[in-house]
Amino acid sequence: MRTGFLKGFWKLSWVEAKVFAREPMGFIGSIIVPTLLFVVLGRALGTGVPSAGSVIGPGDRPPVNLAILASIVIAIGAVQSLVAIIAIYREGGILKRLRATPLSPVTILGAHVAVKLAFTVVSLGVMVLAGRRLFPGVMQVNLFSFTGALLLGTLSILSLGFVIASIVPTARFAQPISAVVLYPMLALSGLFFPVAKLPPVMRGLAFALPTTHAVSLLQGVWDGSGWAAHWVNAGMLVLIFAAFTALSTRVFRWE
Repeated sequence: MRTGFLKGFWKLSWVEAKVFAREPMGFIGSIIVPTLLFVVLGRALGTGVPSAGSVIGPGDRPPVNLAILASIVIAIGAVQSLVAIIAIYREGGILKRLRATPLSPVTILGAHVAVKLAFTVVSLGVMVLAGRRLFPGVMQVNLFSFTGALLLGTLSILSLGFVIASIVPTARFAQPISAVVLYPMLALSGLFFPVAKLPPVMRGLAFALPTTHAVSLLQGVWDGSGWAAHWVNAGMLVLIFAAFTALSTRVFRWE
């Protein structure tokens, strides 16, 4: 049984990888857009990286950490692609046909997650190559740790995408609904201003959102404080993933 599950999982993952690579909007939104965002804003706002012998003052730094912003955009792009593809499959009757197979919702969503995480690593790699070539020194962080933090954050945000993908009625509504849910989360993530400055109610909402903890963990890796100083954020990302995944298995609609 386990062998059959793995065979179905890997076969479906391979199929979904080919579908994703052929989908222009998913490919562009997950790889091209974050890299362009990082490069264009980096040139316009600066990267906060000193040249040899120079000293950076607070006014020389960009208003946000552009690498973390681009990384979160990568994660959100992966979620939007997940929601859109599942909605297309539901509307086209593909999920209904898959229901007749031994594949469970967990297997189907798991295959999509594997593909999205793989392309997240590719997207981050492209961004790092662009950053190192155009902004020497900007990516002088522990890339293994940063990638791990991004993958955990993406996984947690994807679990919210599970819920949206499980209930969104048609493909036409998939992108607008996911955008309305996901992009406002950026405003509460602490990326643009400290979460501590939010009103109490908004601060409580921000603490329940995966983007807030993803940004905090990525920032911790970026500034050198590391995972140990942000174990609460890492734990919350795992907890949010488990909660939304459990909810999605209950509300998942095949048709």
